[in-house]
Amino acid sequence: MTSHQTTQTMKPATAAKKLGVYLEATPAEFQEGVVSRTELNALQADPPQWLQELRRNGPHPRPVVAAKLGISISGLARGGVTEPLTTEQIDALKQESPEWLQQERATQAEVRKEAARIKEKTAARDEQTR
Repeated sequence: MTSHQTTQTMKPATAAKKLGVYLEATPAEFQEGVVSRTELNALQADPPQWLQELRRNGPHPRPVVAAKLGISISGLARGGVTEPLTTEQIDALKQESPEWLQQERATQAEVRKEAARIKEKTAARDEQTR
């Protein structure tokens, strides 16, 4: 008796999120179809020209924009950035370095510092209990 395995598929929005690209900027055939796990793995392993171009120049989704600016997604919203940005626009924002961006970067640095402190404290406590 053989087991029949069904192909795992996902919506284009999920695949775009996993690929780190803005769905509306992808080709129509990508947006309209379903993506199998095998196809997603193939896109990640050997990205086609359109995917390379999107990753390089954008427009980028909010999580990617936030990461490139070194801030949180909510920091983007507080700064008034609600639309996807291109790499060129992100670079321009970095050059301008508006006050809100400086503030959000400082906030993000504090969050990372606190997370590291808590991790150290937890590790030290775990070490003592052994």
